[in-house]
Amino acid sequence: MASWADGFYGVSGRGHAVVRPRPSLPLEIDIPEVVERAREYEVAPPMLIRFQDVLRSRVRRLARAFANAIEQTGYGNHYRPVYPIKVNQLHEVVDEVLDAGSAYGLGLECGSKAELAATLPYASDDRLLLCTGVKDEVMLRSMLSAQALGQQVLPVVERYSEFETFMALADHMGRAARFAVRIRLSTAGSGRWFESGGERSKFGLTVPELVRLLCVLENRGAHDAIELLHFHLGSQITEIHVLKEAIKELTQIYADLRQRGIAVPTIDVGGGLGVDYGASREDPHSAINYSLQEYANVVVTEVMAICQERAVAPPVIVSESGRAITAHHSVLIVPVLDSRRQDRQAPTEIEPRAQATREHRILQRLVRMLNEIPNAGADATRLVEAYHDIQESRNDAISLFRLGHLDIDTLARVEAAYWAACREVLHGLEQIAPDPPPAEQQALEQQLTDTYLCDFSIFQSVLDHWAIGQRFPIMPLTRLAEQPTRRAIVVDLTCDSDGRIRDYVSPQAAGRHLPLHELRKGEVYLLGIFLVGAYQDILGDAHNLFGRLPEVHVYADAGEPENFWIEKVIPGMTVGEMLAQVQYFPNDLNRRMSELVRRKIDAGELRPGEGMRILNNYGKLFADTTYCGIELYDNV
Repeated sequence: MASWADGFYGVSGRGHAVVRPRPSLPLEIDIPEVVERAREYEVAPPMLIRFQDVLRSRVRRLARAFANAIEQTGYGNHYRPVYPIKVNQLHEVVDEVLDAGSAYGLGLECGSKAELAATLPYASDDRLLLCTGVKDEVMLRSMLSAQALGQQVLPVVERYSEFETFMALADHMGRAARFAVRIRLSTAGSGRWFESGGERSKFGLTVPELVRLLCVLENRGAHDAIELLHFHLGSQITEIHVLKEAIKELTQIYADLRQRGIAVPTIDVGGGLGVDYGASREDPHSAINYSLQEYANVVVTEVMAICQERAVAPPVIVSESGRAITAHHSVLIVPVLDSRRQDRQAPTEIEPRAQATREHRILQRLVRMLNEIPNAGADATRLVEAYHDIQESRNDAISLFRLGHLDIDTLARVEAAYWAACREVLHGLEQIAPDPPPAEQQALEQQLTDTYLCDFSIFQSVLDHWAIGQRFPIMPLTRLAEQPTRRAIVVDLTCDSDGRIRDYVSPQAAGRHLPLHELRKGEVYLLGIFLVGAYQDILGDAHNLFGRLPEVHVYADAGEPENFWIEKVIPGMTVGEMLAQVQYFPNDLNRRMSELVRRKIDAGELRPGEGMRILNNYGKLFADTTYCGIELYDNV
């Protein structure tokens, strides 16, 4: 936990998961208590909890890291953070980030027409708004109009044709064009999104295109049109040395432009500040090899060194950090509905039918091996041999069953004996701990992994895991002082076989299971999926028509009895709302169902009172959650 929690999450003395919104202060919030309090608002898991103070802390950490680097190096200019709203466009998130960053001159970045419409009202003479991506004339006109209002709105020119269109529009509107330029560097990124940088990058001007653009500006006498130079290496940069090389390349271009008389005031090192998701360092996509302070130090020192060497004034430094600001603030809370384990039943717990006169010889052999396994002691070879024998016996039983020579009751007892024997073999191997473990032990670990069915959709709430294999930290919210005894995999409600968590944050490179506790009768066992604040809310897919989850927005307050208060609850999507997205409407569906019920009543196949009860229950579906619902947890 220490690696991914970054000081924000921990375990209380009660064995509960807690959040520490301001790690420098002793205040902590019990996450299960937040879940319990949410019931007062008629919200139950699954739900998303946003700890708004964590957002503020992340913004402050970023700004202070650059402030420290600037102070220590004596850098001759300042730093401005920019938040790219594509990471999480939720209004409350953007407002919180802007408020937290107001003291640091935090700006915004948008990348589409809708995002431009959402962010234009926030731009001002002291708040920067950058617009990246493909831009049509409507967007470019809007940005020129914003500049006429005195707003710091800059289109980031990413294609030469875009530059030509923008200049023509500026001339038509009688405006002096002001813009930023994205450079396609030769330096490629690192990590999963490495192709966002380098020569194969989707966007950015090549060096020849940049020189061509500069000639046009010089011929026009528009030496001050470029206000910012930009590059982007891609999200989640894993290697700090790659960032160093890119900064050197951009700063050399900046110095050339300054010496050429193009007085660019700002450079933007783009996004990519990584988040450590807690995986093994052998996982190249979930871990980073630098700290936040090292990131800031590298940016400042590399820019400063080249500026001093080239004798040019140092620029304002901008970075676009979205994942690093938002990832930690959201926790997905999912209840476990049920668990399935292969070795749940002993062979004696499955009673044979009355006509079964005697136990089959294969069953007798399996039960005998089950009783003899503990006698293997510390001999790993004998345990592996025992595993081979019980596999052979099970395969013989299945073959006889297929041929009709074994009844289903005996097969059930064979299966129970087989899994019980597998459990004993694995337990013995774990006690011996052979190094390296035999392949049979690894196979048993996979076979004896329990399935924990949870009330959520991976496709809606953690789509990055399904799409790109992103690992997210997962742990129970309670019983953390108890040793977990079960190996588990987490599966969701969807009918898709891909609706499962395949890889888990683990000290090992391959975390194929999650240690969890045995479920207790009547217990509501909750899991927390952490670091889901970046992209997951926005990327969600409506597979099986599971909709958006309810959200609970929490603020820390030491004056409150439980150190927090709930500022807002946003309801989840109802069945009716979800159906409307795919063109099914309650009025039409109710009419069709009413006609069906009426036909059954008229035919005498259904009593009128029963028909009305069926219609009433059907109508209630539309206002209900797309998930399993609050009543389930009240009655567990």
